[in-house]
Formats: sequence, C-alpha cells, structure tokens
Amino acid sequence: MDQLNAMRAFRRVVELGGFARAADDLGVSAAGLSKQLRQLEEHLGAVLLQRTTRRMSLTDAGQAYFGECCRLLDEMERVEHALRAQAGQVEGRLRVNAPTSFGLAVLSPLLGTFLARHPRLKLDLVLDDRVLDVIGTGFDVSLRVRSTLEDSSLVARRLGTIQQVLCAAPDYLHRHGMPETPADLSGHDVLAYALADTPDSWQLQGPEGTTRVALPPARTVVNNSLILRDLLCAGLGIGALPSFLAAPAIAGGRLQRVLPACAYPQRHVHAIYPTARHLPPKVQVFIDFLARALPPLLEGDS
Repeated sequence: MDQLNAMRAFRRVVELGGFARAADDLGVSAAGLSKQLRQLEEHLGAVLLQRTTRRMSLTDAGQAYFGECCRLLDEMERVEHALRAQAGQVEGRLRVNAPTSFGLAVLSPLLGTFLARHPRLKLDLVLDDRVLDVIGTGFDVSLRVRSTLEDSSLVARRLGTIQQVLCAAPDYLHRHGMPETPADLSGHDVLAYALADTPDSWQLQGPEGTTRVALPPARTVVNNSLILRDLLCAGLGIGALPSFLAAPAIAGGRLQRVLPACAYPQRHVHAIYPTARHLPPKVQVFIDFLARALPPLLEGDS
C-alpha cells in the first residue's frame, strides 16, 4: 500500500464529502478509492469512516487522523513547493473559478501570457456566476466580483475595482427620453441582473447625496452580464453593466450612459482562497500576476 497516496485519498474523501466526488477529483474509480481506504484502515488497525448507503461520517479515530493527516500533508507540500520555488519552478494543477462575463471579457485575454510564463503549470478554469464553495468544490482560488464580501473564514485579496454604469441604447433613449433624475427611472423599462447585491433597487450617489431607487417590475431578469449587455444594445430598456462590458459598447455607439452624474456602487475583484498559511506557489504566482495585470485594464473603463 502506498500510504502517502492513501492519506491524500482519505483527505479528499472527507473534504468533498463522499467517494464519488473524491474519485472524480482524483481521477480514479470509486471502487478503487474505497479499496484504498479499506487498506489504510487495515494498516492503521482502526475504522476511519462509517459508511451507509445514504451517508458517510468520521469516527472519533477518523477525526483525529484527519487532523494529523492534513497537517502532515500540508507540511510536506510546503517543503516541496519551497524547494521547487528555489529552483524557479511552478508546477501542478491550478483550479480556478471566476464569473462568466468577467472570465470571458477580462480574464481570458490574460491567461495565455500567464501560462506561457509557467509552462509546467496546468489550469482548470470553471466559469460560473454563482458564488461557489471554494473548499467543497476543490478550487485553489475563486475570483469574485462583488461590492461587499460575506463574512468568511476564507482569505480575500482585492485585485481591482470595477465601475458599474447605467446605460441604454440610443434608440431606446430616443423613443422613451433620457432620465434627468433618479426618480425618472420609475417610468422606464428596466432590465435587471438577478445576481446583483440588491436586484430590486439601485443605490445612486449624485450631487445631492445618495438616493435609493426602488425599481419598477423588471421586464427581463437575467443572471449573466453578457446577455444583459446584448439586450440593452437591442434597445429593450435601461440597466447596469460592469464597466468592462459597458465601455466598449459606449465607445462603439451601441450604448449611451444614463444619469452620468450619478455613480453606481463600485464592485471589487477579489481572489478568495482557503488560507494564507503555506500558500502554494502556483496560487501565489497567479494572484500576484492578476494583481499587476488587472488594475491597468480596469482603470480605463470608468
């Protein structure tokens, strides 16, 4: 039995909450993984996991072993990474999660440069607009674009700031008129972003202070900013877009700013990861790369 691999397998089973997900993550069969864990239990002379057809739970021995297992594996990984970093090597598989529109419009053009700098690094990128569980889904780092972050035991590093822009197609504004004040928005068709911090209202900072605008029932609600941009360009109403999507459309004449004197709350790009202690070099170089690359790209979008 390869005890080191068995320890790693046991850890992933516990972290992911089951054999099927752990087997898929490790690239092995569930039956083979189950056999590996039985061999580990026989080697230790203790039952680590209680298994039923519906659930799996740690025994007291399993709980104690899991803590020591994580400590030993983390320390071993730290030493290995430190040695490789000294030799100028960054390698392994980097698992990253990012919002779809941000990933396609901003992140995608940067990835070629990053991977060319680190030829021994492998990248798994998952684009999803939902806020996913970083630990439970096995990501090394998750990029989130939010105005505020929920309280969490995870570590967050701010990488850049994105302006939010109220806009509409010139054709729509020609037909319905340009709003002069935030109160005028109540008489317009609104296209809403389902995953916004406050999808039923807009908080605008204008010359006379902050105004919370309760939105009329939205004609269309979408959960992706790329689709929202296209619907706005089609002249279907007024909506709020991140600057990296709004700026090119405005420059091309497809969209026009609405209430330009009123600022929509900023959103920040954060890298979220499980811990800052013994941060693997593959994660460190990726976050450092984005911290340098993103601000110049985002500053010009306001």
